[in-house]
Amino acid sequence: MLSLIAAEAAIFTIFVVAYIFYIDKSLSGPMPKTCSNFRSLILFCLLSSSVTIHLAVRLCGNAKVGAFGLWWFVTIALGAIFLVGTAREWQRLIFEKGLTISTNLFGTTYYSLVGCMLFMSLRD
Repeated sequence: MLSLIAAEAAIFTIFVVAYIFYIDKSLSGPMPKTCSNFRSLILFCLLSSSVTIHLAVRLCGNAKVGAFGLWWFVTIALGAIFLVGTAREWQRLIFEKGLTISTNLFGTTYYSLVGCMLFMSLRD
């Protein structure tokens, strides 16, 4: 388990470093300044779902089924908001801004990083 966590942390770190390194290095296509529209609600939902699932698991271990169900539902709702928000953001970037994974280095690292976050959040 520790090896899996270390490998995922390493992959995520590599994507973050590549994303930061390639900001403003592309010669073509949309740039981060013209595309980025930081969505704090989406990020809040992703981070909060980790807290709510932790609470749900703790309550399940204490045999508090009703409270577990509530926090489990909140976790699912937060995850759904995150997925829908990310899909809408990708739709905007692809169809309005023309940013795809093959457009430039920014597009490649952006979609890879967000895809990695999506995979990790769905896996949990």
